[in-house]
Amino acid sequence: KRATKRGSKLIVMDPRKQGLSKFATHNLQFKPGTDVAMLNALLYTIIDEKLYDQQYIQGQTEGFEKLQEEIKDFSPEKMESICGISANELREVARLYATSEKSIIFWGMGVSQHVHGTDNARCLIALALTTGQIGRNGTGLHPLRGQNNVQGASDAGLIPMVFPDYQSVENQDIHSKYENFWKVELDNKKGLTVVEVINKILEGEIKSMYIMGENPAMSDPDQNHAREALAKLDHLVVQDIFMTETAWHADVILPSSAHAEKTGTFTNTNRQVQIGRQAVPPPGDARQDWWITQAIAQRMGLDWSYLHQAARLPVPFAWLIGFETSRSLHAFGKRVYVCGARLCCRDAALRRSGWPKLCTPIKGFVVLAVVVLLR
Repeated sequence: KRATKRGSKLIVMDPRKQGLSKFATHNLQFKPGTDVAMLNALLYTIIDEKLYDQQYIQGQTEGFEKLQEEIKDFSPEKMESICGISANELREVARLYATSEKSIIFWGMGVSQHVHGTDNARCLIALALTTGQIGRNGTGLHPLRGQNNVQGASDAGLIPMVFPDYQSVENQDIHSKYENFWKVELDNKKGLTVVEVINKILEGEIKSMYIMGENPAMSDPDQNHAREALAKLDHLVVQDIFMTETAWHADVILPSSAHAEKTGTFTNTNRQVQIGRQAVPPPGDARQDWWITQAIAQRMGLDWSYLHQAARLPVPFAWLIGFETSRSLHAFGKRVYVCGARLCCRDAALRRSGWPKLCTPIKGFVVLAVVVLLR
């Protein structure tokens, strides 16, 4: 709101009218389920009118020629009857986003928690890469996470197809490195996504689950589908600070600790790492998450005997995954960014190796709420 009062232009894309709509230069209240048709129309305009950043595309991306070819079927004139937004307005929005000195995209859970959320995110990524609206102050893609440390959990490897620091479990060199470090045999096949897990339960392939800090009974794109699957499990363990909708299906509930009841780090979307120190003890029988995990491991015969969270990761782990332990954060005394295999001061530029790939247009339709801010 303050940005628009200072002269920035705001584009709101949402099937519903919302609080920010009255501040928007363009409020695209499209038909539910037709988001990708709308986003592809924007991509079409940017490419058709040569509004893309040729220098950025040549130096930092690949696959642009394929995108040019496949986007030809998604003109604003064809898409306006599908998404309910006029071709003229679609073209105006595309021009505004592409030609602005700085454009930034924010989106919420309507993108990632839809059944076609990945397709939707790919289109937004393609918009940023084709126009070069990324890698500079005031630009980029910023998903607004549903919880306060989703980024940190992702960086730490809580994604089914990667080890910590987004290293593929199917890459033999990386796989061997982790096996040697952890001194245990590891599976070299990628795991299942949350949606795939629910499907496998209903197919009878998964009999039990241990859910920690997640509420699929509410966050799954198809809640009835997810709740049916949870009810079918032979055994369900839920570790959480609340009696969530998922916990009502549990056979065992393990009470864990909230943010003020434990010491650890929080990572935001910009990869800024901040340490949070315990302020109050957990109530009743609640325990810190790492303590619960260690207690279960000990009962399974593992020799885990850490006394506090700073002792959980040895210093060589920084070499392995690319970021330091909580002890380094204590010593640093300020907010830091994850930068390769070292800690960087907060004013250092965050640079990652490797070229981003452009995504081809998606022919499915999804639902989201997107906010684009331009200066």
